[in-house]
Amino acid sequence: MTCGGCARGVTSTIKAIDPEASITMDPTTRTVNVESSIAKDEIVSALIDAGFPPETK
Repeated sequence: MTCGGCARGVTSTIKAIDPEASITMDPTTRTVNVESSIAKDEIVSALIDAGFPPETK
């Protein structure tokens, strides 16, 4: 995540599979925290498919 466009893309990708997800972002550290009822693997897969491959912890 390097810009506002990326942040919007990541947010819309996650919200597309879980509209109730809570998403917080820190552009300075390029981190995103997601609280969702959807499995982490499913979110990661959706982000990869959308062109936003995450570095997961």
